[in-house]
Amino acid sequence: MHQLDRLDVLSRKILQGKLHGERRSKRKGQSIEFADYRPYVVGDDLRRIDWNLYARLDKLFLRLFLEEEDLSVSILLDVSRSMDFGRPAEHNKLLYAKRVAAALGYIGLVNLNRVHLYSFTHTLDHWINNLRGRRPLPRLLRFLEDQAPPTERVSGDLANVCKRFALLQRAKGVVIIISDFLDKGDLAEALKYLAADRYDVFALQLLAPEELDPVKGHVIGDLRLRDIEDGDTAEVTITPALLKRYQTSLDAFRQRVRGACLKRGIAYLFSDTRSGFQDLILKYLRRRGLVG
Repeated sequence: MHQLDRLDVLSRKILQGKLHGERRSKRKGQSIEFADYRPYVVGDDLRRIDWNLYARLDKLFLRLFLEEEDLSVSILLDVSRSMDFGRPAEHNKLLYAKRVAAALGYIGLVNLNRVHLYSFTHTLDHWINNLRGRRPLPRLLRFLEDQAPPTERVSGDLANVCKRFALLQRAKGVVIIISDFLDKGDLAEALKYLAADRYDVFALQLLAPEELDPVKGHVIGDLRLRDIEDGDTAEVTITPALLKRYQTSLDAFRQRVRGACLKRGIAYLFSDTRSGFQDLILKYLRRRGLVG
């Protein structure tokens, strides 16, 4: 937490908040920190004229100041059944995703940003909105702890999730999606709902070690595989040739996710759950511009 206290969530866009926060805006406004001068034009507030400068230059100039604003930070956490995968337990995708969400939520809270947290499967399931300051931190952690995959089989529907989110969250701000993106729908269609100018979106894709390399999961022999979400089955015989095809398909899948994100102006981030959690937050996400 001491290390996280030094960070803040960053935005690549100019996003206007509604409350007084600790963020230095790129916009010029009214605060105590001087930014620049500009020539006076008729209709400007006379109280902002620098009369000392007028006495020296015989011209009217207005003092401009850096404006402080809060930032809206929305975290969308995938809690579908496919996320509850990864062994040993510390490599479980859902547990790893919750830790990332907790860290980013904490960073937002201590910087007096407005934090909104959503969990989703085929739709937005649960959410808490407008958390601000350190006091709501226990509530945020309890919310994350309570999130669990559905007991019934249900296919993911990211398009429905993004559409509902866009209808619920109208405020400008940073949006962070944490998911494996193992969705059978059209990802490009889903992400179009987040392409609005009011959002600065980061997509963090998480995969478990066994998904990146099935050999680590001791996948061998003749198998009947069952889709953990919708129950579809496939009978396969694991051979070196099949594993090679799997790796090619996995690489293509990751490239499709990345391409769909970049097409919509969304920053694509990736981590496998073996990566050190502190390295992910303190190094990788800083390098990619999500925190700083």
